[in-house]
Amino acid sequence: MKISTALILVTVSSAVAFAPTPVSRSSKVLFMSDDAVETEEAPAEPAPAPVVTSECISKEEILKEPNTIEFQQVWDPLGLATLGGDETLAWFRHSEVKHGRVAMAAFVGWWAVAAGATLPGDLTYGVPFSSLPKEGLAAWDAVPGWGKAQMLMFAGLIEFHDEIFFSRRSTHYLKGGIPGKNMVPGLYDPLGFSANKSEEAKARGRSVEIKNGRLAMLAMAALYCEAKIPGSVPFQPDC
Repeated sequence: MKISTALILVTVSSAVAFAPTPVSRSSKVLFMSDDAVETEEAPAEPAPAPVVTSECISKEEILKEPNTIEFQQVWDPLGLATLGGDETLAWFRHSEVKHGRVAMAAFVGWWAVAAGATLPGDLTYGVPFSSLPKEGLAAWDAVPGWGKAQMLMFAGLIEFHDEIFFSRRSTHYLKGGIPGKNMVPGLYDPLGFSANKSEEAKARGRSVEIKNGRLAMLAMAALYCEAKIPGSVPFQPDC
């Protein structure tokens, strides 16, 4: 009996010796301390792009000068001021100022021809200035074709460069600039008489120019009608 018991104990102990040893697994969780979280800096956000204001001058600002209030309202029988937005009216004002300038120059030229004032020399080879007719349209008809083309091309270059310089040297009149402002170097006030004028004086000058331009456009329309249809304009002599 004792021998059997001993054999059993030896067998069990040797089996235990070959049994795998259990491995203890420990899982470690790492936590970031509060101090580390506080010191970690967030990635810097990109700086916002600068906002460029390109708002056109408002209708109210355009219609304020010159004063066109007649019968308690703005004189606009065709309702042109109600067409489109602010950009449309700014374009109308810019065109009005330019047409007024052309009309004033044309009226002075028409008057000078009618008064007999001529330039010395020849308009072209064999055509002296003194030989031009005294009527406005007849004097224009006497100018050779290439002479007319040169004048029209010169006017077109002024218009083209005015738009270019408006965008490069100043704020465009459709994006907040002053409608009618001349931007061609040396074309307006080459001697700098208006350089020292105040903003109030310049604003008054723009209003006077618009009014004189409107009067010149009416005068040129009357001269043209009288030249084409004699007697169509009362009290207007032949021109």
